[in-house]
Amino acid sequence: MSLRFTEVADQVHVLREPLLDVNVTLVVGDGEALLVDTLSTAGQAAGLAEAARAVTGHPWTLVNTHHHFDHCFGNATLASDPPRPVYAHELAAAALRDTPERLRREAYEELRGERPGLAAEVAGTALLTPTHPVHTEAVLDVGGRRVVLRHPGRGHTDADLVVHVADVDVLVAGDLVEQGGPPAFEDSYPLQWPDAVAELLRLTTPATVVVPGHGELVDVDFVRAQHEQLVELAWLIRAAHTAGAPPERVAAEAPFGARPALIAARRGYAELDGTA
Repeated sequence: MSLRFTEVADQVHVLREPLLDVNVTLVVGDGEALLVDTLSTAGQAAGLAEAARAVTGHPWTLVNTHHHFDHCFGNATLASDPPRPVYAHELAAAALRDTPERLRREAYEELRGERPGLAAEVAGTALLTPTHPVHTEAVLDVGGRRVVLRHPGRGHTDADLVVHVADVDVLVAGDLVEQGGPPAFEDSYPLQWPDAVAELLRLTTPATVVVPGHGELVDVDFVRAQHEQLVELAWLIRAAHTAGAPPERVAAEAPFGARPALIAARRGYAELDGTA
């Protein structure tokens, strides 16, 4: 299946990869472009490059919203020949540099049950370390367009970046915001995630278009509603931990469903115990 971008604001385009429903954002400026996230494999990234070239012939800079396989394993295909800048949070860059085998192994284990073919492709994908680590914020000039990369704090991972294209009021949230499924808590910091989303919301207006990591585009009301759920989840985790209750107690009462909430509760308990 060929991949295709859809324009969602003036010269801002979003592609939804059909297998894992990952969103990739393409920002086109005067003589330059920016690609946010690079998909899971060399093959997917090659299809992504073809789709991007159907929109613009400009050279691109890459941004990884975080270091999970479906958002950055296409780096080598898209940025190595010719070499192009790749921005990511410094901890995401360190993970790709220092622990590529661990990242490939974790991705393989996640996929092998339901998607064995994709799991095998991911396991054999060459990884490329981001060239431009971001600590808290970086401001890019993308062909005359001001694009801000910001780390709003720990949330989905310890290394999330959001991408704000202010001139058209588009905010790329990565997996800090999810549509079509619950947030993923495996590497998360559920007690800090609400603060990260609150920081993200400070970049928005009532008209902001938000690009989640997966699924349909959403508005600010959707993000506020998900923030409220994350606040409720964090409160339940703290209360249950204080009461000495097992994480299963949280899973029975929390939003997002029993399995995601159980993972979140275990991660939250680890935060409170100082082991996360």
